[in-house]
Amino acid sequence: MPNWGEVLSEIQSVQIENPLDIIRRKYLDVMHQYTGRNVIAYYSGFLQKPNNSGAIDDNDKNAFMQTVYGLDKSIGLDLILHTPGGNTAATESIVHYLKSMFGNDIRAFIPQMAMSAGTMIALSCKEIVMGKQSNIGPIDPQFGGMSCAGVIEEFNAAKEDIKKNPSSAPLWQVIISKYHPTFLGDCKKAIDWSRTMVYQWLCDNMLSDNGDPSTTAGTIVERLSSHEETFTHSRHIHIDECQKLGIKVIPLEDLDKKKIGGCKDLQDCVLTIHHTYMQTFSNSNAIKIIENHLGKAMIMNAPQK
Repeated sequence: MPNWGEVLSEIQSVQIENPLDIIRRKYLDVMHQYTGRNVIAYYSGFLQKPNNSGAIDDNDKNAFMQTVYGLDKSIGLDLILHTPGGNTAATESIVHYLKSMFGNDIRAFIPQMAMSAGTMIALSCKEIVMGKQSNIGPIDPQFGGMSCAGVIEEFNAAKEDIKKNPSSAPLWQVIISKYHPTFLGDCKKAIDWSRTMVYQWLCDNMLSDNGDPSTTAGTIVERLSSHEETFTHSRHIHIDECQKLGIKVIPLEDLDKKKIGGCKDLQDCVLTIHHTYMQTFSNSNAIKIIENHLGKAMIMNAPQK
């Protein structure tokens, strides 16, 4: 497998206008040769550019429309995800669109991280491919950087504390007074929305062949949306824990072992693709890239200062 430095050397050796683009697309095509399926990479530069996180939003639908156009829908889709998450409504709409194009024949590949709404997208697929280094995250929704479940947990704690110790009311009033009208109700609705959405996706696709999909889906959703159990929205949940929960996860290390296009196997190819995107974010203004194996792409750049 070409490592970080070797990928950089290969990029630098290509004497054309956009070597970053060419090298990324070369390996996306190699992955297509391995799988015989459509490949779309959905990548955010949130690690390299934390102030321009490249979160999931409604503009991504335009990018997916561009990258899906012209693909053979009958051969399914392998979706490579690297994202911190983002808007719940946009996530629901993107999943609806991809399902309308490819049905349930969508696999999620997670070379490193698919957090929050990225986890939700992965759970809508028929299976998830993860390596030893990969992780998903909790799906509890956030408002303004605050956990909706955490807010409700805090409010319930305030009620209990005031009931037992009325003198604590002034202290809690300072905290609760910062909530705007309808905030608690909005938090509750956001939690119910994300839970219901993911539960239905799991039952309809990934767990549809299970003897009791509703029970397993309920366990997965309860665990991943529980602020009390996950502790923090940034919690990294790795392949072994995913498998224990009943999520259908395929180890990346177990896939196709043929040598194609300079990659020794499919794991090698996927991780090389990941390196090419990391190099692109490190050496360009790009903050988000949605791109297919035919070279069609939409690249979002950070605003110029």
